[in-house]
Amino acid sequence: MLLDTLKGKNIILGSQSPRRAELLKGLDLSFTLCADMDADESRPDDLSKNGVPAYISEKKSNAYPKELGEDDILITADTIVWIDDEVLNKPSDRNDAIRMLNMLSGRMHEVITAVTLRSKDKMQTFIASTFVHFRPLEDEEIEYYVDNYHPYDKAGAYGIQEWLGFIALERIEGSYFNVMGLPVQRLYVELAKFTNTYESAGIDGFYQE
Repeated sequence: MLLDTLKGKNIILGSQSPRRAELLKGLDLSFTLCADMDADESRPDDLSKNGVPAYISEKKSNAYPKELGEDDILITADTIVWIDDEVLNKPSDRNDAIRMLNMLSGRMHEVITAVTLRSKDKMQTFIASTFVHFRPLEDEEIEYYVDNYHPYDKAGAYGIQEWLGFIALERIEGSYFNVMGLPVQRLYVELAKFTNTYESAGIDGFYQE
């Protein structure tokens, strides 16, 4: 069982997101939180849709301010919303949030999260993808959500667990928790793989579909 395997390991969540911390708690894993992750989130323009969050997630991992010890496992993640061949990150202001939600209204979009696991000796990144279908939204609904929930810290300008998710979500294909920002079922499986090969592999980062 993974919980037994991880005894003696120091799991570190490198994130400023309270949602990711709450989701990781749901796995009953003991971990410490490092919110001091000052990572530049700029990226090359030629990355694929999966490559964008993978690139940023690995950047966050490499921005961890301490050298990892023998028993440390660092977890970082990045989530994007993808629609019309465009990445929707966090909105810059009210108008940008309204623009994004108008794009999502009545349509299907893809939520992609990259999660990076890193120990002293190796780094691995995996991708989780979820397709989300929204019903058509009225302008007043969009403005109400933006003005009352201020979703400026959320990719795509919404939190699926908030009011907009309750009124807009018609159908979902994939992990609901992935849309919240951390695909915990997949993380559990990948942590088991990562620790079973703990002594092997190199430090090179990569992501796998």
